[in-house]
Amino acid sequence: MENNISLTLKVWRQNGPKEKGRFETYKLETVSTDSSFLEMMDILNEQLINDGKEPVAFDHDCREGICGMCSLYINGRPHGPDDDVTTCQLHMRKFKNGETITIEPWRSAGFPVIKDLIVNRNAFDTIIASGGYTSISTGGVPDANAIPISKIDADEAMDAASCIGCGACVATCKNGSAMLFVSAKVSHLALLPQGQVEAARRAKNMVAKMDELGFGNCTNTGACEVECPKGVSISNIARLNREFLKAKLAD
Repeated sequence: MENNISLTLKVWRQNGPKEKGRFETYKLETVSTDSSFLEMMDILNEQLINDGKEPVAFDHDCREGICGMCSLYINGRPHGPDDDVTTCQLHMRKFKNGETITIEPWRSAGFPVIKDLIVNRNAFDTIIASGGYTSISTGGVPDANAIPISKIDADEAMDAASCIGCGACVATCKNGSAMLFVSAKVSHLALLPQGQVEAARRAKNMVAKMDELGFGNCTNTGACEVECPKGVSISNIARLNREFLKAKLAD
């Protein structure tokens, strides 16, 4: 049954990457608990526009939990208080009437703030461009059973490929590490025959680019796995370490 709640929002406002940011407080009345979190943000912006104020800038695209662009830090958790969901899949029924909600952008040196709640995540694209692909000619599309791949490997590759690159792993890590993201991208190719040809170069280049861009080291706290909206396992980090070590020993 639909209910309405009233909320106090503490929203991070920042005019640009070099500007000093601050929290601003807003009140919202009669927000439907059936609304998604981003729909609630739309309601806030409509209210601000009607009052002649500048709306809050936040990122979004698919609103289906696929693209990862809706990334927000909500009450101290990436993507908010629910598990295995992105911000756009979070619903207001997870909040109580009269609650104060603190909304921030990702906090990481690798993701500088562009404006308000929008951060620049081009670093992830740069890491992918350094080696997260296969450039060899694989010919035409083969039959599904033409290349023998065990179901275990196929399932693990698909699980790793489910990473949407939202950055929650970086945002929740005390070191700002991108190891879960990089390991997921390395793993899904390392587990498949098509990824073996460039495996050594991929592991070395992606780790080097990650370090170059200022992401921190992994200290195995496991926070990244807990907050990942797609449940990507930290076992992929172990695989990345193995791939990297094999590549360095082969030099």
